[in-house]
Amino acid sequence: MTTYPDQKLSTESTIGSWARHPTGSRILEAFAQRAGMDSATLNTLRNLPLSRMLAATGAPDADGVAGGLVAQLGDAGTEVPERDARQALTVPGRFGGRTVVVTGAASGIGRAVASRVALEGGVVVAVDLSEERLVQLSNEMPEGAIRPVNADITDAAAVARIIEATEGRVDGLANVAGLADDFSAIHEVSDEMLERVFAVNVFGLVRLTRAVVPLMLEAGEGSIVNVASEAAFRGSSAGLAYTASKHAVVGVTRSMAFMYEPSGIRVNTVAPGGTLTGMRPSIASGLGPERVRSFAVPVPIALPEHLAASITFLLSDDGVNVSGALLASDGGESAF
Repeated sequence: MTTYPDQKLSTESTIGSWARHPTGSRILEAFAQRAGMDSATLNTLRNLPLSRMLAATGAPDADGVAGGLVAQLGDAGTEVPERDARQALTVPGRFGGRTVVVTGAASGIGRAVASRVALEGGVVVAVDLSEERLVQLSNEMPEGAIRPVNADITDAAAVARIIEATEGRVDGLANVAGLADDFSAIHEVSDEMLERVFAVNVFGLVRLTRAVVPLMLEAGEGSIVNVASEAAFRGSSAGLAYTASKHAVVGVTRSMAFMYEPSGIRVNTVAPGGTLTGMRPSIASGLGPERVRSFAVPVPIALPEHLAASITFLLSDDGVNVSGALLASDGGESAF
């Protein structure tokens, strides 16, 4: 997007817009220097609104800092109502009459997917470990659009409760819940890390999907989207456990797409790149983390809403002719 000298900037303008503005760029550069950010870091943040970037740092009074930067703009700044990105991207009625199960629904990408389906007229069986955040999500969405299920997808009894909450109908399933690893290489990785990551990223995904598929078979249609990662394309973005688990997710997708093609069930994978989700992986010491850090790809971080756009495209009838695909939604990272 081109930014002109007379264009007004706000707390909802992207970092890229600030960087291209003659006055905003000077203010941003001064702030970045104080915060210890270099130009490469700012470049990866260029698609994030100023307010979202500052909030993600966890710094106290992020709203006040953002407002202070806008105030420095003088006539080049403006106060605008906070834009709801979920509303801005919605396609009214696209999920009308549909029931969609979304795991990891209380935060990050899962929350963005659940919100968008609900705002587009669907009913969401929203699954997460955080009951409190599920309640918050439910309160923010249209009445009756969210059926919260506080559940661990690695637990058989919890999977049964999720299926009960569907009331016998599942039109779509978004397997978003996942765990990061500690970036350990194979000679460093512990059994505990392997089992923990695979339990959620692979076995939990498989067990929930296994329980959902009979409902789709009975209906003669359905759409499943499994969330992988850029780690499904390459070995340089995470440790052994996470990378192997996300390659396994692609294998699950392709097997299912083949097996259920005659049954009207579409199955696809979306592979996010860096996304502003709040996930903070614990990073071990050793060869693995050092090697991964040495190969950072300078592409912009995405918002969860950007990933929700890709996932809901495949969940909806818009993706009617797509099955067995591995869709990179990573700002071009997989091209590097």
